[in-house]
Amino acid sequence: MTDTTTSTARRVAGSHPTGRPATGPQDMVAPSGLRVEHLREPLGIGSPTPRLSWLVPDAPAGWSPTGADVELVSRSEGDDTGSSARVDGSGVLVAWPFAPLASRERAVWGVRVVGDDGTGAEHATGWSEPLEVEAGLLADSDWTASFVAAPWRENTRVDQAPPVLRRQVPLRGPVRRARLAVASLGLHEVTIDGVHVGDAELAPGWTSYGHRVRYLVHDVTGHLSQGGDVVLGARLADGWYRGRITWDDRMRNVYGDRLALIAQLEVEYEDGTAETFGTDDSWRAARAGILLSGLYDGEKWDGGVEPDGWQAVGFDDSDWDPVEVLDRPSASLVAADGPVVRVTEEIEPTWSRRWDAGAIQLDFGQNLPGRLRIRNHAVGPFGVTIRHAEVMQDDELATRPLRTAKATDVFYSGPSDDGTGTWHPRFTVHGFRYAEVEGWPSATLEPGDIVAEVLHSDMRRTGWFHCSDPRLERFHENVVWSMRGNFVDIPTDCPQRDERLGWSGDLQVFTPTAAFLYDCAGVLRSWLRDLALEQRPDGGVPHYVPTLPGADPEGNHAAVWGDVAVLTPWELYRAYGDVGLLEDQWASAKAWVDGVHATSDESLVRVDGFEFGDWLDPLAPPEDAAAAKADKYCLATAYSYRSTSVLAAWAGVLGDQSSSDHYAALASRIRDAWRERFLSDAGEVLDDSQASSALAIVFGLVDASGPVGERLAALVRANGHRIGTGFAGTPVVCDALLQAGHLDDAYAMLLQDECPSWLYPVAQGATTIWERWDSLLPDGRVNSGGMTSFNHYALGSVADFMHRVVAGIALASPGYGDILFAPRPGGGLTSAGAALDTPHGRAAIDWEVVDGTLSVTVTVPVGATAVLDLPGAPATPLAHGTWQASVPV
Repeated sequence: MTDTTTSTARRVAGSHPTGRPATGPQDMVAPSGLRVEHLREPLGIGSPTPRLSWLVPDAPAGWSPTGADVELVSRSEGDDTGSSARVDGSGVLVAWPFAPLASRERAVWGVRVVGDDGTGAEHATGWSEPLEVEAGLLADSDWTASFVAAPWRENTRVDQAPPVLRRQVPLRGPVRRARLAVASLGLHEVTIDGVHVGDAELAPGWTSYGHRVRYLVHDVTGHLSQGGDVVLGARLADGWYRGRITWDDRMRNVYGDRLALIAQLEVEYEDGTAETFGTDDSWRAARAGILLSGLYDGEKWDGGVEPDGWQAVGFDDSDWDPVEVLDRPSASLVAADGPVVRVTEEIEPTWSRRWDAGAIQLDFGQNLPGRLRIRNHAVGPFGVTIRHAEVMQDDELATRPLRTAKATDVFYSGPSDDGTGTWHPRFTVHGFRYAEVEGWPSATLEPGDIVAEVLHSDMRRTGWFHCSDPRLERFHENVVWSMRGNFVDIPTDCPQRDERLGWSGDLQVFTPTAAFLYDCAGVLRSWLRDLALEQRPDGGVPHYVPTLPGADPEGNHAAVWGDVAVLTPWELYRAYGDVGLLEDQWASAKAWVDGVHATSDESLVRVDGFEFGDWLDPLAPPEDAAAAKADKYCLATAYSYRSTSVLAAWAGVLGDQSSSDHYAALASRIRDAWRERFLSDAGEVLDDSQASSALAIVFGLVDASGPVGERLAALVRANGHRIGTGFAGTPVVCDALLQAGHLDDAYAMLLQDECPSWLYPVAQGATTIWERWDSLLPDGRVNSGGMTSFNHYALGSVADFMHRVVAGIALASPGYGDILFAPRPGGGLTSAGAALDTPHGRAAIDWEVVDGTLSVTVTVPVGATAVLDLPGAPATPLAHGTWQASVPV
């Protein structure tokens, strides 16, 4: 440790748990948190050589990992059971050290970590608890089932009701193990004897259907263990495949007009024999209770149409239609890269009231992505209509921001309803805080009668923030909720209106924040695969991914948005240490940068073509979101420099020195040309905008301590520390002020609550991040702009600054192998902190200022090192453990 006259870092925890020096393996805590790739459940994985990760929860002072032994405890095929291999000891995405897995193969592995105690002596941990991993169907030939569909009904091209499919399966005897692999064109819900298989919602999600169709594998042993006949059943729905997408009501049947299912049940019997049952021409199809289902418009259910008992053994389906067997689509069947969508939380209404001839209005206290579940405790026929909205205006649901999305669910009870069940829509999701229920059959509303179910990709939460200002804490919570609301299988712009697309610019600016708050690597890896597949031959990137046939015909080199091909994989690599992601996305990133250069002028300056610019600058009128103060081509050239520089570093990571040198030289040319074209003789940015100035500083186009930094601070002060940036400038303006030596101005901006500002929506009662700075006007009216979402995460990207600077935790090397703790208190805050589950384990910082002294406590996980950098004190290196220090401020 380094002691100074101004601070001394003191270890307060992190020694060996017994308080004794390590004397052998029995004294070391065994690894935990074993993981495979970026998956929470390693069942049906898509790689024969999955990468392995683990954590070492604690270790003696001075001990550091030098290697690890991975043991193959067992495997269902092959002859290397019991073998072990010495591997990299980092525990972060370590290469599979054994023979590749075959399709369906199961392997059980465990790990112990060896390390040096600082004296040269090697000590090992105990062995971890083992983890089983199971491969999916890795080759197309593994699928013996066929895609099947209900027969086509003429003259119902748009609104053909979603069908149900069934088949009764005879099992020969008791079952030892059973797996059900399922994919669909459209959404599906699969049952066995009427019991929902798995807990995935909106399965199998949205991929680029022309290239990839995702499948899920379920362990259904418990459904079949006794043998005998069982019924495989499935509901299908339009989803993204056949439902309408975008603001154009005519955009339907985008990928096809036939909903189809492929399901393959593979059974191992107790007697050692096996049998496979797949979708084929023996399945039957019928219309059922779901009359209409759409992601935008909602779902309509009629219990009187639902065939009674169709999921039970012995049901007579002789009057059902035989299914049609379809040709296999050209798209590949692929395993999931990340977590599925699930119900992650249930929320009761905070208040309710009768309104307008008996309709019930409800406030759930939180703008959320999800649906309502109603409890049917009324005997006899009744119907309920449920409408949703994010805000209220004039005591009514404000539905205009939904544009053409109806966001309405309808339930009609059926003859078998006995007043004891529950209902919720199955294949839709709404963005809402408020709901209005018409037709409620009871005079009262009891707890549990109407509950909001929150739906989004079930990512693992990894990052937290707190501080002494409750407004800033509420803002951070709003950022979290907007991420939850917009990671519904893909990263979207908004969860409520007739859009909900994977806009690339929104994600690009938000990626650092997203990667802190949640383990989103699997979700985004899947999305980036589709981006690469849909990239144009000239390197152009669609404005949103998955794109739509015939959409986005021009403007494919729009800066900020298309730069996601480079900057998002790079930020994910920095956060998770995933070199494999860089290898996979290299061709896509290179094509983007080369395409930008090819469409620039001879100096590599962007001079024409469509650009979004600093989208939704607060000065832009409601009807023209692109009318920003910043020069679009100044921003576009700055982004060209940034992506080219990152690509040079990327090539270096991959060991391609020639490409690294090539792109570094091009970046230098772009920087010189940008300065020549966009700086005044006085050294200030010609457009005199906050956005261009901030990007120039943070991207390294200019010296932060020079005229641009001073002018930026002057612009911010002249604007009363209110926001003057849109999507491009907002993520970097506080960092630019910090780098320019104006931390006080950054804090004044961060804590401003007059419109436009980050805290203005908080003062207005917001529970998510808004699309516009003034989506709700000061008089409580909804902004008249056509794009007025109340759940967009892009402008919440400043949370990254809050994590790194306000709390003071930042990565110093990829995967947080090195951590920088550098809090910079200000703005009158008396305390702050953050915690982050890094790839090595929990890192944390807490600080407070009392009587002019800044006291800090930090935690460094085993396998990482850190530097503690406090104001006015020399930087102090730290090993793993928990440390305290203090300095005068």
